Amino acid sequence: MEMQASKNPAIEVLRSIRDLHPAHYLFKIEHFSILLEEDIEKCESDDFEAEGYMWRLSLYPKGNKGRNGDGHISLYLTITDTCHLPPGWEVNAQFRFFIYNHIEDKYLTIEDAKAGTRRFHQMRTEWGFAQLLSLDTFKHPLEGYLFDDSCMFGVEVFDITYAGLGQILSMIREPKNNSFTWTVKNFSSLMNDRVYSEVFEVEGQKW
Repeated sequence: MEMQASKNPAIEVLRSIRDLHPAHYLFKIEHFSILLEEDIEKCESDDFEAEGYMWRLSLYPKGNKGRNGDGHISLYLTITDTCHLPPGWEVNAQFRFFIYNHIEDKYLTIEDAKAGTRRFHQMRTEWGFAQLLSLDTFKHPLEGYLFDDSCMFGVEVFDITYAGLGQILSMIREPKNNSFTWTVKNFSSLMNDRVYSEVFEVEGQKW
């Protein structure tokens, strides 16, 4: 697997190549040029299920200009069907995007290089990349991403939820000999209801 970090430190994107297709969803677009010719700002996939939640891909063919994505492919992952989630819901997820390379028969993967986990909640239901890939690179016939005017995007989503399981291992040195031995002589001839040992000391305390 080849890995390359983005040259722009503000983007913090990690790109790599792999053979396996995405585990959760593929979004194929045919006649991609129509999206550009008709100046369609955004197109969305159907909803799909992953990790017990419903999601959707949102693609900006010419880039999300409101987020500095002009001249790039912009792609976002949106959590949907949130009306069925409990009040105050929150989903912490790791995700990566895929673009299929028809020439190499491999996938370009794109993920966040630093903030691997993103928090989806009522005020932030969408995460992604405004500059997923340069539009010129994407359209170039020798790059292999756009073939016969068709392309394919994908995504993997993993819910990062703390299960509450764990363990504490506390190490101690071999304890001191804090035992006390009391020998009672002539036990059978004792007449009192109660007898006392002599005072002894353990860990600085008298007992």
